[in-house]
Amino acid sequence: MTAFHLLPSRRQALSAAVALAASLGLAGTALAQAYPAKAITFVVPFAAGSATDQLARAIGQSITTDTKQPVVIDNKAGASGMIAAQAVAKAPADGYTVLITTNTTHAANEHLYKKLSYDPVKDFAPISGLGKGGQVMVVNAASPYKSVADVVAAAKKTPGKLSFGSGSSSSRMAGEMLKQLAGVDILHVPYKSNPLAITDLLGGQIDMMITDTSTGVPQVKAGKLRALGYSTQKRSSQLPEVPTIDEAGVKGYDMGYWFAAYTPAGTPPAVVARLNELMAAATRSAAAKSFYDTAGSEAWTTTPDELAKFQAAETVKWGKVIKAAGIEAE
Repeated sequence: MTAFHLLPSRRQALSAAVALAASLGLAGTALAQAYPAKAITFVVPFAAGSATDQLARAIGQSITTDTKQPVVIDNKAGASGMIAAQAVAKAPADGYTVLITTNTTHAANEHLYKKLSYDPVKDFAPISGLGKGGQVMVVNAASPYKSVADVVAAAKKTPGKLSFGSGSSSSRMAGEMLKQLAGVDILHVPYKSNPLAITDLLGGQIDMMITDTSTGVPQVKAGKLRALGYSTQKRSSQLPEVPTIDEAGVKGYDMGYWFAAYTPAGTPPAVVARLNELMAAATRSAAAKSFYDTAGSEAWTTTPDELAKFQAAETVKWGKVIKAAGIEAE
């Protein structure tokens, strides 16, 4: 057997490389073990009291309990989440500034605005998914429509006569997807918020809407609205007897919303991994479970890579729906 000998200079270089790799590994481990050493700021793109804000506070409460470090909630509402996203994108990449956000900032905005003040991919390091939820298709309890099929049939019989309201991008896109997949023409009526649209639905000014469960389910349970279908591929735990819109005949229909956590691009991988662990544990906390139950959503966790791939797929999906709807970027 021939012996292989490294020249002294090569031996020294190899030894130095091995030592550097080992030191980096140890540094990363030490960094993760030391993190967090101070307060973490959760930046939320929506107002206090919003679903995203409620989840951020529940997650923060759990992380504080686990790490003994405070979590500060910073609500930077406005401009469809762009103010908050830009602030986090420009923050130090040390893991102490985290964006708790939704599909609005990281899937829809790039199709709704010609110019963003942040890059949803390049400016962020994904941490983990935090939750998923769906919306409910509702009509007035006195409406003649008893099923999704009834609405579709009426819309085909009298194109452009039926109307649907929406007070959020998720609600608007849910209605647009129904039109596209069912091949119907339904007039869109915009509102500043879903509760305002609900008011007009109760008053008979619009025929239908697809709204978040926190807004729609209480009215359904009060007997004021009738639920016809649920917007994701899985039925709602709050309305288990209501079929999904896909089950109800609009095949391929799937339009939910999601929550996720991001930190600035360039954050050390060891810190991102530690944040991922903390987030995953936090979604199992009592406070988080209470939020999921109340909001009609469910816990959903991912690895950073899984979140990046999911975000890419969601961005394509939202882009197709927005383009097909003829919505021009502002």
